[in-house]
Amino acid sequence: MLRTHTCGELTAAHIGQTVTLSGWVDTRRDHGGVIFIDLRDRYGITQTVFDPVSHPDAYAVADSARSEYVVNFIGVVRSRPEGQTNTKIATGEIEVLIHEAKILTKANTPPFEISDKTNTSEDVRFKYRYLDLRRPAMRAKIELRAKMNRFTREYFSDRGFLDVQTPIFTSSSPEGARDYLIPSRLHPGKFYALPQAPQQYKQLLMVAGVDKYFQIAPCFRDEDPRADRHSCEFYQIDCEMSFVDQEDIFAVAEDFIKQLSHHSAPQKTIERLEENGQFIRLTHTQAKDLYGSDKPDLRFDLHFEDVSSIFQDSAFSVFKWALDFGGVVKAFKLPGKTLSRSQIDSITDVARANGAKGLAYITYEADGPKSPILKFLSETEIAALTEQLGAQVGDMIFFGADTRESVNKALGGVRLALRDMLSLANQDALVFAWVTDFPMYELKPDGSYDFEHNPFSMPHGGVDAFAPGVDPLSIYGCQYDLALNGYEILSGSIRNHDISSLVKAFEIVGKGEAEVKEKFWAMYEAFGYGVPPHGGFAFGFDRVLMILSDETNIREIYAFPKSGKAEDAMMRAPSSVDEKQLEELHIEVRGE
Repeated sequence: MLRTHTCGELTAAHIGQTVTLSGWVDTRRDHGGVIFIDLRDRYGITQTVFDPVSHPDAYAVADSARSEYVVNFIGVVRSRPEGQTNTKIATGEIEVLIHEAKILTKANTPPFEISDKTNTSEDVRFKYRYLDLRRPAMRAKIELRAKMNRFTREYFSDRGFLDVQTPIFTSSSPEGARDYLIPSRLHPGKFYALPQAPQQYKQLLMVAGVDKYFQIAPCFRDEDPRADRHSCEFYQIDCEMSFVDQEDIFAVAEDFIKQLSHHSAPQKTIERLEENGQFIRLTHTQAKDLYGSDKPDLRFDLHFEDVSSIFQDSAFSVFKWALDFGGVVKAFKLPGKTLSRSQIDSITDVARANGAKGLAYITYEADGPKSPILKFLSETEIAALTEQLGAQVGDMIFFGADTRESVNKALGGVRLALRDMLSLANQDALVFAWVTDFPMYELKPDGSYDFEHNPFSMPHGGVDAFAPGVDPLSIYGCQYDLALNGYEILSGSIRNHDISSLVKAFEIVGKGEAEVKEKFWAMYEAFGYGVPPHGGFAFGFDRVLMILSDETNIREIYAFPKSGKAEDAMMRAPSSVDEKQLEELHIEVRGE
């Protein structure tokens, strides 16, 4: 037997017992003849002691052991000497006097310290990820993912949902992001696609009569990585239900994420619930107008107010220009804080990076308002502004003036920059908000239309939403996202289960019925055989884990992540393949 106990379970109750331990040498200390080795495994650390007098053979092994050697020790548990108890670890009351020791495997000198204090670059850590995962902080994330996986499966299974695994090799379809294509050896010139999501399959399960489906589904999208979006692949908690409306779906999703949060991150608190205990709800338009984002961070306020009416006849050219051309003037109050000159410059840079030409502001000081733009504003305008925003001494007001979309974007960036600069958000708070009624379409630069969200969503009004003469930009879908602390963690919709309505939806983006039938032939055919009204959602599993782990980079919560360059440095992927493999797949690689 290579171990009777793990390195995290021995306590005072085991004193006097002979135990066998195996693990990695975490640290080795030579204290003038007695050697101490902290032995580590995934469960914790146990201090072991080697006495050259009582057990010279074991001592000789300890003397030759080095960091990260894998060893096997046999010894007797005893109390630590008085005053040497370590309350920071579970085994801190005891130590093990070793009388037999064996080195199972030696280790090269690691390229970085196996410690949570390491400041090694991401590139190096990812190259040696198997070493990085030995660190307690990284192991904790793996354990949290496993805990969330188990809870999710039990939650939905206990409520009658069927866990159905949908295919990984499927057909390419126009769903927004780029597909990952897989060439077929048996069908030259044809390709499989890895699924961007199980969207079509889960809707077909509804047609099949599987009225409650879920899956922790792998999804694949060829998108550029960012801090909250992993390269190549990610996982989502995918759900679909038949004979439901939006309220039914909200009830399931809210109960699940509340329970998951309490179970997986009990140190976090869910805040700002409505009086009925439900999450905050905002339409897409409201979220943009109030916070400049369709995934607002509501752990703090700083909402925008339209002050256009105050400045209709303003002498300030910036405001006048915006209003003359059909734009808006908006403002928000930063209560109880006044920024330094350098902080104002930094925030102004953020506004410019988000499309603004600058950032106007007013500070409210004891002897009155102060601002470079004050000379352009009348006393009446200042008084009306002060009253509308409730400004007091010690507050600041920031302005945006341009088209509504441009102002929302610029002030939204400023709002988040102030959050980070001034630590306005409680890091242990979880504030959820539903964002509903997304526009179905967006106008592209060439004047054509594209889907802004899920193309399979039911529009408000059903098929009548596509009546002749209706402006596509006025069509809103039964679509919803769930925002958490400034991130989108769920997306879903009530599905368009009427095939004629679905065809009309795609006609607006230039795809006729023949193309819809070709690209989505299974759904097109299936919907002719009796399809129930249905809807669903998908939680971004990895993004939820990132938030509950207090990480700001999603790559840190994967066991084996891709880098910011979409590479697996450890496995050296992507990689070239030999000519024989290409020939079998009927592929020829072109030069750049």
